[in-house]
Amino acid sequence: MKPVKRIILEQVLAGTTEPLLIVRTDQPDWPVVFANPAFGNITADEVLAKPFADVVEALSGRDLALEISESIRSQEETSFPVESNSREYLLVLKPLRESEDDTFSFYAAYWRSGTSAAPADGAETHHALLKAKRRIRDLSRDDPVTGLLNDRAFREVFEHDWAVASREKSRLSLVIFRLDDFDAYIEVFGRHASDSCLRRVGQAIRRSLKRASDVVSRPDGACFVALSHASEEDGVRDFASRIATAVRELGLHHPRSTSSKFVTVSFDVAVADAANETQSAPDFLDELLGTVSE
Repeated sequence: MKPVKRIILEQVLAGTTEPLLIVRTDQPDWPVVFANPAFGNITADEVLAKPFADVVEALSGRDLALEISESIRSQEETSFPVESNSREYLLVLKPLRESEDDTFSFYAAYWRSGTSAAPADGAETHHALLKAKRRIRDLSRDDPVTGLLNDRAFREVFEHDWAVASREKSRLSLVIFRLDDFDAYIEVFGRHASDSCLRRVGQAIRRSLKRASDVVSRPDGACFVALSHASEEDGVRDFASRIATAVRELGLHHPRSTSSKFVTVSFDVAVADAANETQSAPDFLDELLGTVSE
């Protein structure tokens, strides 16, 4: 069958009544590359070229933007109930690719209203199935203590973002956080309280990330790793310092800390120029984590 020309497809998409965005996921920050006129019913803001996660965060809040970012990274179809301008929508995300041999390079995001032609019970069933699939995915990707990405899932994300950064000649930043004197904390309060502390610290780091497309993982023990697309080391250090302050301000009592009466973190920063690195992404990460643990 003869391919349909791009200009024809753009006219078709522009004429649809569902608000629609198309997002490019093989570039840093996942920029919006197409918005149909109906999307103007959602927001009057200009969204072309903006990071998709930032658009979602402005419309529906940071928590949803973080969840959507994690779904996109797993490259699967999913949906989320959202509300905008006092109207309820089902935000449906569908991965797109240009050929069967390609990895997914684009996502289509549809804001489907409750008045769509699909039967309500069918839509609810579809959403329930997608939610169940997300939960199964999360069980395999999440650290059971903190709910953050586990080491395996983080490495998948890092290798993907490394490949994108190498192609785009951009840089990636990693910040390694370690809880200070955490063995002593465990001795005083025990394992259950220590797990609670790890959860609270991990969520404080996650909330402090600059972009919803940035991620944080707990690879092991009292260590957390944050991946950011910021490129200036001084800016990344300021960002890490603010996170360390946010952790200290949790006010988690630590009677045996050698640096404070509260739980604190120390951090190390690494900025990788992926296109010019002689190491592979796994080797770079292994060396960084090994150096910090010494």
